[in-house]
Amino acid sequence: MSDDFSDAALVLVGHGSTLNADSAAPTRQHAAELRRQGLFAQVVTAFWKEHPTLAGALRQAFTPRVFVVPLFISEGYFTEEVIPRELGLRRDGDATFSRIQRLGNQRVYYCGPVGTHPSMTGIILARAAEVVRQFPDSQGRVPVSASTTLFVAGHGTANNENSRKAIEQQVERIRGLGQFAAVHPLFMEEEPRIAECYQLAKTDDLVVVPFFISDGLHSYEDIPVMLGAPESQVQARFKAGQPTWLNPTTLNRKQVWYSPSIGREPHLTDVILERVRESAGSTDPSLD
Repeated sequence: MSDDFSDAALVLVGHGSTLNADSAAPTRQHAAELRRQGLFAQVVTAFWKEHPTLAGALRQAFTPRVFVVPLFISEGYFTEEVIPRELGLRRDGDATFSRIQRLGNQRVYYCGPVGTHPSMTGIILARAAEVVRQFPDSQGRVPVSASTTLFVAGHGTANNENSRKAIEQQVERIRGLGQFAAVHPLFMEEEPRIAECYQLAKTDDLVVVPFFISDGLHSYEDIPVMLGAPESQVQARFKAGQPTWLNPTTLNRKQVWYSPSIGREPHLTDVILERVRESAGSTDPSLD
């Protein structure tokens, strides 16, 4: 399969936020890196809650082929309903829309979300390794993974089972590597809850990696409070532009390292390209 995308535009789709400028930062970071690499004729961004909007995403592209990659963690409402609808992708009755469609003079390839790609496991592991290396404890000690419990934290929701599934798949993959003493999922709105990490961990050292694309209200405020940080302290530090979690923090006789979200990890650029290559290798005879 050729990696020649000189006739193609890449559209990176993020959620965005009118309240949090950091929400769009990962999308813009990876767009800038992919522009620098020069693989595509165009690299543009589009957002659900910011400008440029999803509804006008395809109007930004002037190429024969357009690859759309959602920077989302899981398949679900946004990737299966909102984004296809806003892009104008057609459905055959109630059936799932085709991932490859011809719209006007363009062939549009709608790629899978980055968060479900198998190599996201490496990104979670990189985040876990980075946070303990960057912040040794008060004795200057960097914990080894074999004596550490790793937690992968997500939102979770009863309205979308895929939200939970994406977290659990990563947990199973990392468990299979045997690098940590234990690996568990944690959720904001489902069991096991974020605060249960202290009961689940049999080790003294814990690392929590939020499996979110962007840092925002959940990762900056909600999860630190759920982990046991005083809410007033978290809010004061957030307003002052300071880290809302101090690594490591000792709570319940355990040391807890809490990493940034995964969206700004440089390797995510490679995951985006893998999603494009997968789509480019797919065919739909009806479009030929």
